[in-house]
Amino acid sequence: MLAFAARRLGALLTVALLLAAAAVVLTGILPAPEFGALLTRVAPVLAFVVAITVVAELASAAGVFTSLAERLARWGRGRVWVLWMLVLALAVVSTAFLSLDTTAVLVTPVVVVLAQHVGIPPLPFALATVWLANTASLFLPVSNLTNLLAADALAESPAQFLAASWAPALVGVVATAGILSLVHRRQLRGRFEPAEPTPARDRGLLVFAAIVTALLLPALVSGIEVAVVAGVAAVLLLVAFAMRERSALRLTLIPWQALGIALGLFVLVEAAQVHGLQTVLAAATGSGDDPLSLLHLAAVGALGSNALNNLPAYLVLEPHADSPTRLMALLIGTNLGPLVTPWASLATLLWHQRLVALGVTLSWPRFMALGVVAVAVVVPLATLTLAWVG
Repeated sequence: MLAFAARRLGALLTVALLLAAAAVVLTGILPAPEFGALLTRVAPVLAFVVAITVVAELASAAGVFTSLAERLARWGRGRVWVLWMLVLALAVVSTAFLSLDTTAVLVTPVVVVLAQHVGIPPLPFALATVWLANTASLFLPVSNLTNLLAADALAESPAQFLAASWAPALVGVVATAGILSLVHRRQLRGRFEPAEPTPARDRGLLVFAAIVTALLLPALVSGIEVAVVAGVAAVLLLVAFAMRERSALRLTLIPWQALGIALGLFVLVEAAQVHGLQTVLAAATGSGDDPLSLLHLAAVGALGSNALNNLPAYLVLEPHADSPTRLMALLIGTNLGPLVTPWASLATLLWHQRLVALGVTLSWPRFMALGVVAVAVVVPLATLTLAWVG
């Protein structure tokens, strides 16, 4: 019932945003030239979102993530803390290379079911997944939609983006893992018995999907347009499933709701920008590349993300991040900061839907209280690291 209500609420929100966006365009509140320029900018971003989601969903259907999780359980050799470290690593790699939404949607059920199978409380693993889905999303352009929007201004290639982001991104991940490990230290003691491996429905399809996914990871940082790379991988998997498991090919592979929310927010925020929002925000965001100014901008980004959502927060603040260092500080706030409210990032909403479907109970007051502590530690540490390395 809760899962149905959440889906219905998401659908209503998507329709409302799209209707509002359509009204803004049709009435001329957002002039046609600005709307065209906006579409030119965001079309590759949305194409990547579609392609990478199709890849992730089909890889999951083939059993890639389940197989990987069970392998992690074997590598854990019965020690809970070793399994914990491996799950943290899986969440970081998935987020960095396949985006935070992939981690929230596909890795979450894998680690929850894995914890349940070996008799470990699943909530620490679930919380680690959603926190790292956000805080590990600073490494590469593909890691977060905000990064894709910032990539052209920040770097000419994924390697250059990583050169600018690696230090604060690494600090953010280490700080997040440290807080999680400290909070859940009692539940991470002891040993477990690995569950029996799940037999693959189609071994050949599993191997092919695993190869495509493995090759996709380095290709995403090769400098080739990420939408093209993800699109090729999606086509390869679509062809393979059409030949061997056609029932998995359905329209729900496309993330219609995420696309609708993103497009609606893009249009509404652009309209607000055209009509003077930049002037209002100029005083709130400050200026300068000194540590205090960067902390100020990152804090505004984190507050805006938790008050609204990280996507509109980034879009409205981007014009005031007028240097590469300030742009990275803004990304720290909008990527590492959405850990408090349920709506702070789309990944958190998707994650909660999966928890409800899996029967895992979550206390939102505790979630938000822990999130406040995490943001107060992680965002300043990452921002000061950025100021230090330049």
